[in-house]
Amino acid sequence: MENLFSTQVENAYEVALKRSKARARLTAFVMILVFGAISLVLWYGGQGVIKGHITAGQLSAFLFYAVAVAGASGSLSEIHGDILRAAGGIERIFEFLNLRPSLKISASPRPLPSPVQGHIQFMNVSFSYPSRLQHLVLKDVSFETFKGKVTALVGPSGVGKTTVFNLLMRFYDPLKGHIFLDGIPLDDLEPHVLRGAIGLVPQDPVLFTTTFLENIRFGNLNATDKDVKDAAKAAYADEFIESLPDGYNTHLGEKGVSLSGGQRQRIAIARAILKNPPILLLDEATSALDTESEKKVQQALAVLKHDRTTLIIAHRKSTIQQADSIVRFEEGKAKLLKVDEDN
Repeated sequence: MENLFSTQVENAYEVALKRSKARARLTAFVMILVFGAISLVLWYGGQGVIKGHITAGQLSAFLFYAVAVAGASGSLSEIHGDILRAAGGIERIFEFLNLRPSLKISASPRPLPSPVQGHIQFMNVSFSYPSRLQHLVLKDVSFETFKGKVTALVGPSGVGKTTVFNLLMRFYDPLKGHIFLDGIPLDDLEPHVLRGAIGLVPQDPVLFTTTFLENIRFGNLNATDKDVKDAAKAAYADEFIESLPDGYNTHLGEKGVSLSGGQRQRIAIARAILKNPPILLLDEATSALDTESEKKVQQALAVLKHDRTTLIIAHRKSTIQQADSIVRFEEGKAKLLKVDEDN
C-alpha cells in the first residue's frame, strides 16, 4: 500500500511537471512572437520615418495598435488552455447528469395518504451493499412501528442500524423482502415524496458556508425568519446563536468549522423541527452533547417526537429508556426486546 501511494504521488508530480514545462514553453514562444513582432514594426517604422514615408505620430499610433493586437494574440494561448480545461469539466458534468439511478422508479407511483400516518413495516428484509454483495448486512429483518411511538435501534457498530435508515429513505432497495409506509411499498412511491415525509438528524450534520438563518431554513425553504428563530429556540440553539455579535446572520464557516459537535447537532435538530415531518430519524442525535446540553436537547426532542413516528439509533441508556420499543441488531439480525403495552 505504501509503494502504491508513493507511485501515485510520483505520477501526479510528473504530470504536473510536464504541464508546467509545456506551459512555460508556450509562454516563452508567445513572448518571442509578441516582442519580435513589435521589434519588426519598430525597425520598419523607424526606416519609414527616416525616409519620410510616415510621420513619428503615425508610427506611434501603429505601434500602439501593434502592442494591443500582440497582447490580445498572446492571451489566446491562455484562453485556449482555459477552454480545454472547461471542456473537460463540462464533459464530466454531463457524464454525471446522464447517469441513471439504480433504483427502479414506478411508472405510476402511488400517492401517500394525507395526512401521513407513519406506520412503518420491515418484512423479511435482507440487504448487502453493492461493493460487498456476498456480505449480508441485514438478514430477514422484520419489525414495525407506529405513529406517536419511538423505536430505538440498538447494537454494536456495523450491524446494520444506519442501513435501516438508508433503506427507509430509499437510497437503496432491499435484495429480499419489502418495506411499507402506511401499507404502501416504498418502491411504489416517488423518492422525493417519500423523503419529503422524513426528517433526518444525522450524527454528523451537513452544514453550509452561510448564516445560521439560512442553514436552519434548509429544513423548510418557505419558512419565515420568525419560524427559523422559533425552531432554533425549540432546539436550544438560540442560546449560543444570540450570544454572537451578528446573531443569526453569523457565517458558520466551511462545514460549520466554527461550531462544536453539539452545536452542529442542535442546528440539525432545529432543521427537523422547522420541517415538521411525520417521520423522524435520529442517528445518535445527542452523541456529541454534554450532560447539560443533552438534557435540553432531549426536552426539544420530546416536543418534536410528539404525534409522529420516530426511529432512533442510540447507545446511551438515557435515550434507550425513553423508547416505546427497542430493536436490537446483532450479526445482521433484528430482535424485538421491548414493546410498549399501547402497541
